[in-house]
Amino acid sequence: MSDRDYYEILGVSKNADSDELKKAYRKLALKYHPDRNQGDKEAEEKFKEAAEAYEVLSNPDKRKIYDSYGKEGLGGAGRGFNRSEDIFGAFHDIFEEFFGFSQTSRRQRGPVPEPGADLRYDISISFIDAVKGCEKEIEYGRMESCDLCNGTGEGSESKRNVCGVCNGRGEVIRSQGFFTISTTCHACKGAGVIISNPCEKCRGEGKIKQRHKLKVRIPAGVDNGSRVRIRGEGEAGKLGGPSGDLYLFIFVQSHEFFQRQGNDVYCEVSITFTQAILGDTIEVLTVDGNKNIEIHPGAQPGEEFRLKGLGAPDLRGFGNGDQIIKIIIVLPKEINQRQKELLEEFAEIEKEKNAGFFKKIFSHFEGSGKRKDGASH
Repeated sequence: MSDRDYYEILGVSKNADSDELKKAYRKLALKYHPDRNQGDKEAEEKFKEAAEAYEVLSNPDKRKIYDSYGKEGLGGAGRGFNRSEDIFGAFHDIFEEFFGFSQTSRRQRGPVPEPGADLRYDISISFIDAVKGCEKEIEYGRMESCDLCNGTGEGSESKRNVCGVCNGRGEVIRSQGFFTISTTCHACKGAGVIISNPCEKCRGEGKIKQRHKLKVRIPAGVDNGSRVRIRGEGEAGKLGGPSGDLYLFIFVQSHEFFQRQGNDVYCEVSITFTQAILGDTIEVLTVDGNKNIEIHPGAQPGEEFRLKGLGAPDLRGFGNGDQIIKIIIVLPKEINQRQKELLEEFAEIEKEKNAGFFKKIFSHFEGSGKRKDGASH
C-alpha cells in the first residue's frame, strides 16, 4: 500500500466528484501504462499507485473511512496491487472504456478459436423454378477441417512453444504518439504459440481446401438478386470455432412468355378480332400449367384479365401475387372473297346504325329549334 496521500497521487482536491476522479485516473493510466513504459520500474510503480488511490476514492464507503481515519482506518479494506495484471482484472470495465478494448483479454495467452469465413455462390435458375421453388445440387470449394490432425495443425510428436515475437500475447504492440497500437502477430498469426512440428497435410493451418457437394433448397418466390443463407456451410472454423455460412445469390433467367413485376406475373395473349367481338373461351399458359379463361364479347385491345393467386409467392408469407393477361387483337393480313363480302355487309350495317344514330341526333337539334306554337326562331 502506498504511503502518499491518495488525493495527491491523483492530483485532485478532496471535494472531487466521481467524474473528476475518473478523468484524473485515466490521465495517469495513459501516462504510466506498462505498454508505453516497457522495462520502466518507476512508471510501473506509479501505475500501481494510481490504481490503488482510485480503487479507494471511487468507492464511497472506503472514501468515507479514508477521509475520517486515513489509510490505517481502511485496514483490510484497502487494496495494494502487486502486479499490473491485477489492475487490469480489477478495472476490466474501466480499461475497456479508456482504451476501447479489454486488457485482460488482449493479454490472454494461447490459441483462440476463430469462426470460419462466409462464402458466396452465384446460381442461375429458370423463371418457373424461381416462382415455384426448387432443389439444386451445387459443388464449390471451401476450407475444411484437416482430417489428419483434426484441425489442430499439429503433426506427430509436435510441441507448442510460446511465440518469441509476441511472447505469447498473440499481438505485437507499438506506440504511435499518444496511443498504443496492437496488431496480430505475423509469426504465430494471433495464436500466441508456434507449433514445432506442423501437420504434413495442412502445414499447420488446421484446414485444407476441399470440393464440397451440397443439395440446397431454393424457396418459392425468389427473384433476381435474392439471397439465400445456408448456415454452417461456409469455411470451417479454426481450433474448434464455428463454421461460416454459405450465401446463394440468385440470378433468374428470362422467360419467353412471362415477365415479373413484384409478385405479379405478366403475359400477353393474342386473339382474333372475331373472338374479341363475339367473345370466346381460350387456353392460357400459367405457372401452374394451362388454364381456360373467358373472353367477354366486345373485349378491347390492351384490356387486362387477372387470375387471382397465380403469381409468385411472397417471401415474407403474405400470399401469392396474380397473373395478369394483356389482350392483343390480331387483324388478318389476307382474307378470301367470302370473308370480304361478309365484312362489307357488316360495314354496311354499321354504317346504317351510325346513320340512324346521327339522324336521331340531328332530329333532336332540329326539334329544339322550333317554338311550341310551330313557329321557327
